Amino acid sequence: MTNSELYRKATDEIDRRRFAARQESEEREREIYGKIPQIREVRSVLSKTAAELSRCIILRGGVYKSNFERIRKNNEDAQLMIRKLLAEHGYPEDYLTVQYRCQFCNDRGFVDGMPCSCFERLVSRLAAEELNRSANMPDADFEHFSLEYYRGVVIKGTDCIRSMSEIYDYCLSYARNFSRSSESILMYGKTGLGKTHLSMAIAKEVTANGFNAVYGSVINLLRAVEKEHFGRAEEDRDTLSSLFNADLLILDDMGAEHLTPFNETSLYNIINTRINTNLPMIISTNLGIDELTEEYSARIISRIVGTGKRLHFVGKDVRQLKTMKNSDN
Repeated sequence: MTNSELYRKATDEIDRRRFAARQESEEREREIYGKIPQIREVRSVLSKTAAELSRCIILRGGVYKSNFERIRKNNEDAQLMIRKLLAEHGYPEDYLTVQYRCQFCNDRGFVDGMPCSCFERLVSRLAAEELNRSANMPDADFEHFSLEYYRGVVIKGTDCIRSMSEIYDYCLSYARNFSRSSESILMYGKTGLGKTHLSMAIAKEVTANGFNAVYGSVINLLRAVEKEHFGRAEEDRDTLSSLFNADLLILDDMGAEHLTPFNETSLYNIINTRINTNLPMIISTNLGIDELTEEYSARIISRIVGTGKRLHFVGKDVRQLKTMKNSDN
């Protein structure tokens, strides 16, 4: 999806929000007029005084100031009467006010000709959704993560069920308490130990809580950045912007990519930008710390290893264990 398409889709969504807010307001208005007809009478008077006030402002005659103050005072009294009637009948005082989702732009998407923060967040979310479409793991959530595959497994003196239970609890708490100031995470360990599953589970929980999370394998994301940089992708796409600005960026399977000079520079740029803007990342890799040091330059390693929480995944390959279990059945 190009940037123009994203902006058009975001604009359509903002328009739907504004239309829905007005529809809901009209429904509440009909409800109140049926139950409290006095409010309809008061609002009818208010509409007439509003027209009178407009004429008063336009004419600005000698009695302009006194007329203006008189009308303003009458309007205040009428509004007070409406709030009082609503409260007496058990309704919130602002029940007849249009309840826009964004109080800054009233669901217009712009303030003083500039995009509102709600519009920018919406564009970021839509861009994240577009990037995440390739991550097709419907069961990758906390509910479907089984610790039983680690029970009874001891590797080099490490009780895997204990270590993985701590990792699971940390990831669950991280997801439920996520904010844009959350720390970054490095998940490392052999293949098939649940790194991708738990990182996607975090992404789903974070997204459900209203944040936008971009998930993708390092190799696919860098390939998209390279295509756009060298003009081989659809015009008007901006993957880098989504990677820079997402509330949470998840870089999966780091170390599987072919590390060309362009890819290394791009990867450094992505990681360094997010660190400098204090935005969290989750990086997962099948490489150990020593292997990462051999694979990547010192400037990348210092940012990956030196920032955030390290989670060392241990155990036997869960995918192989599942295959063995299914074959036994």
